[in-house]
Amino acid sequence: MIRVLLVDDQPLIRSGFRALLDLEDDIQVVAEATDGQEGLALAQKHQPDVALIDIRMPVMDGIEATRRIAADPALTGVHVVILTNYGIDEYVFEALRAGAAGFLVKDIVPEDLLHAVRVAARGDALLAPSITRKLIHRYVNQPLPTATDGVLAEPTGREREAVALVAQGLSNDQIAERMVISPMTAKTHVNRAMTKLRTRDRAQLVVLAYESGLVVPNSS
Repeated sequence: MIRVLLVDDQPLIRSGFRALLDLEDDIQVVAEATDGQEGLALAQKHQPDVALIDIRMPVMDGIEATRRIAADPALTGVHVVILTNYGIDEYVFEALRAGAAGFLVKDIVPEDLLHAVRVAARGDALLAPSITRKLIHRYVNQPLPTATDGVLAEPTGREREAVALVAQGLSNDQIAERMVISPMTAKTHVNRAMTKLRTRDRAQLVVLAYESGLVVPNSS
């Protein structure tokens, strides 16, 4: 059973998401919160597998709530998916850096919401190719300072290659095919890279790959 926490200051959004999720045999909404502070407390209490958190809320916003969840060793099993009305913007990038596994626009179709919850619960969150393209576009037009240069010195060459492929939106199976290795080996390369680079999940790995210069936008 996938345990879900809903954190949103709009009752209509929470009730709509809950009605949809509760119809599924393998998903259970364990709690609802109206702001990030309450959401953090409920995450600590219920230890959900997935926390769907609105990015803009009173008292404590979704970015700060995500940052605190990601920093709490007791909440390592909680995978945060950010909810937004606005698509990709600077708030979303900050949420990814803070530790979010990914994000959803609130007008998402039901099938995609259910799929996203199940993917996030596996801890195997991966940015969709459409999101990756927008990430690339953002870095082409607004390149970040290169202060992170050298941060990827520790991973091996094959791990760096796997990170670059993750940043292109490839799954473990696709990475395995591209690198001519088994899917298990591909997963091992990705997991070891995440451990060495201290990233929580693949979404943060994508951000780091662009920020560090490992992936050059114009070449993708």
